[in-house]
Amino acid sequence: MSQLTRFIVLPAAVGALLGMMIILLQPGNGGKPGYAAAVADAAPAVVNIYTTKLTRRGMLCRIPTYRALCERFPMDSQVQNSLGSGVIVRADGYVLTNEHVIREADEILVMFANNQTTIANVIGTDPHTDLAVIKVPAEGLPVIPKMDGDTPQVGDVTLAIGNPFGLGHSVSQGIISAFSRSIITNSPYDDFIQTDAAISPGNSGGALVDYRGRLLGINTLIFSQTGGSEGIGFAIPAQIALDVLDQIIQHGRVIRGWLGASLAPHAAPDTPRGLRVTGVFPRGPAQQAGIREGDIVLSVNQVAADNASTITEIIAGSQPGQEIQLEVMRERQRFRATAIAGDLPDPSI
Repeated sequence: MSQLTRFIVLPAAVGALLGMMIILLQPGNGGKPGYAAAVADAAPAVVNIYTTKLTRRGMLCRIPTYRALCERFPMDSQVQNSLGSGVIVRADGYVLTNEHVIREADEILVMFANNQTTIANVIGTDPHTDLAVIKVPAEGLPVIPKMDGDTPQVGDVTLAIGNPFGLGHSVSQGIISAFSRSIITNSPYDDFIQTDAAISPGNSGGALVDYRGRLLGINTLIFSQTGGSEGIGFAIPAQIALDVLDQIIQHGRVIRGWLGASLAPHAAPDTPRGLRVTGVFPRGPAQQAGIREGDIVLSVNQVAADNASTITEIIAGSQPGQEIQLEVMRERQRFRATAIAGDLPDPSI
């Protein structure tokens, strides 16, 4: 074999063959590079949401004497509109979206991918995860494909589908940048997927899907200093969203266990790792179990309290009335306590 064939022609041929194989194996339509097939599967299940809220102008209508007059002649009313997205998760009309998209809305208009519209009703909301379930009067709707056992990983391709700036169905591409992002909002239940797929105002409540169009999460917020997409977006993982959906459909709300104590990471020399009690709710389960501010929680239900998210999940997973076993340290003395889980209060009340 000549030097030219051995060192130039043969490697070039192998490289060309590999390149063709990669192109042919790319998800798409007929072997064409891209994600058209994924979008075709997922986009029909993503809807545009338009909300209307009626408010009053001025202080006059707040005075009892004039309230009836304002109600009789609503010319003093002001209409506020907002927009977002939603994901059809059941063929009988159930749609997942963000709680902040439909918050205090007087009317919710849903537009499907075929441009047909209908009015939706709120089934329930969960402000802790910024999720809401609404329902449209329709049957046989296209449903977003679900994950079927694959475990998504950092670096996997993502597609964000939604209604940015009210333009209608749009798709942006990125990757999974990270999992389990927390301390982004004030909720102790933060557990976001981070992506660099462009998520803009109006995308909230839309779908984050994988290269096959399967639901990864519900797009919820962006980290931005300008109000636009800067490559850091967050989505609520699909499993959390679907669990919330099931509970809201079954109970009208999400039922979570409640300890009645604020916990923060604690690490100090010569002391075990744990979670410091930074606050105790008066007459709450923790206080009734003898827990005080400043105590160090070492374990909950025999699970080491070295991760606040894990412990929060364990407590939330307890049914109200169920025992929560705590190992606690106070002034270097260890003791055990049993709290009876309460029902997590609704933050909107």
